[in-house]
Amino acid sequence: MGNEVLMIVDAVSREKGIDKEIIFQAVEAALATATRKRHKGDIDARVAIHRDTGAYDTFRRWEIIPDETDPVEFPDRQIKLAEAQQQQPGIQVGEFIEAPLEPVDFGRIAAQAAKQVIMQKVREAERDQIVNQYKDKQGQMVSGVVKRLERGDVIIDLGSNAEALLSKSAMIPREGLRPGDRIRALLEEVKSVPRGPQLFLSRVSPKLLMELFKLEVPEAHEGLITIHGAARDSGLRAKIAVSSVDPRIDPIGACVGMRGSRVQAVSNELAGERVDIIQWSDQPAQFVINSLAPAEVQSIVVDEEVHAMDVIVDEKQLAQAIGRGGQNVRLASELTGWTLNVMTEEAAQEKGASEAENAKKVFMDSLAVDEDVATVLVQEGFTTLDEIAYVPKQELLAIEVFDETLVDELRNRARDLLLTRAIAQEEKLAAAQPEKDLLEMVGMDEHTAHQLAAAGIKTREELAEQAVDDLLAIEGMTEERAKELIMTAREIWFGAEQQG
Repeated sequence: MGNEVLMIVDAVSREKGIDKEIIFQAVEAALATATRKRHKGDIDARVAIHRDTGAYDTFRRWEIIPDETDPVEFPDRQIKLAEAQQQQPGIQVGEFIEAPLEPVDFGRIAAQAAKQVIMQKVREAERDQIVNQYKDKQGQMVSGVVKRLERGDVIIDLGSNAEALLSKSAMIPREGLRPGDRIRALLEEVKSVPRGPQLFLSRVSPKLLMELFKLEVPEAHEGLITIHGAARDSGLRAKIAVSSVDPRIDPIGACVGMRGSRVQAVSNELAGERVDIIQWSDQPAQFVINSLAPAEVQSIVVDEEVHAMDVIVDEKQLAQAIGRGGQNVRLASELTGWTLNVMTEEAAQEKGASEAENAKKVFMDSLAVDEDVATVLVQEGFTTLDEIAYVPKQELLAIEVFDETLVDELRNRARDLLLTRAIAQEEKLAAAQPEKDLLEMVGMDEHTAHQLAAAGIKTREELAEQAVDDLLAIEGMTEERAKELIMTAREIWFGAEQQG
């Protein structure tokens, strides 16, 4: 009998490439299942196989539960602590007390049942092996062969019994993949789950573009060329920013390759995606100018407070700078991380005039000054009350038509108004009373809760109904923080769905 067990373990281990110990555990589980089925009661059993001989011992076991448990839920396989300690002193709750049991004959086990238990364990082991093999490769590029198509998704064979899912949303649009095609993709996620796919690929990630250039451009692989980032409109157009560590190396030329061979190889891998290679710069304005190429930029106005730039181009260059469907400016914005507003010089002048008029009106109303003083402030580049209140006094004194008395008066009025507004805001926050469920929500702090309540959002349910843009009007609120709060608030919806 022992030889029969050893033969099965050895055969399955060699066929599946699984560690023998895992197969032994699967056979033990199958024998324990058969033992439980042979007895009429709801007993628990354990089987221990001797690894050297294949012989096995069978035990009936009882779980130790606290004495105060009443009634005992499973009397055939549970025992109270006091009774168990009479048989085995020192045993504790949660442990098991065992007694020898007549073993079942391995040959009499229903073959199908045993096979199912064993194969389930084998599949689990195979899945664990795949996760362990690929978990350190997450975020890296892998290659494989298209195995089959399933409802629009594609299953990729990565070799060594590893399969990955390339979902329809992660595929390059209009890319006609067929079984047998060899492709490269980014290993975006590795999940350890009992069923379904575990490895998830992407062909649309900007990081895949960066990895392809590292593969095709030896200088990038060796670190002589740095790839700073990429942006893609998958299958159509992409931009990638590069710079050189060695001033003797032309990073753009190296990435293009002889007669465009390197960039063409990348383009071919991505279904003909056209790639613009951009010279990276640590000067944001220059980086933006480079990223909008081939359109020529006349000038740029930087607004660091909102992290945006107004890009002024010649009217003849406007369409090229924006690109079809806004593609060029959108990719440039993603690549640089700045919000870009492309406009003609005439439009920029109109915008500047409108903003100047608005600032002038604010100064006249808030500081109680005449139009002449407000006009001078705007012409000197002042746009907010904070600037007037807190810039160095010398900057205001440098204005030719201002004397010290006027400067002091302007600064005092601006500061008094800002202080009054701050006090009013604090009073508004203090008066706003958020509900308990909002205050106690995970990730919420009291100040933010009062800010939300002041904006009319007093309950967790009301917060869950908001969009990110709705929260950005709250002082100090970032897009990331807004998303986090809203998603946490919406967890009550998901919980309600599960209960339903």
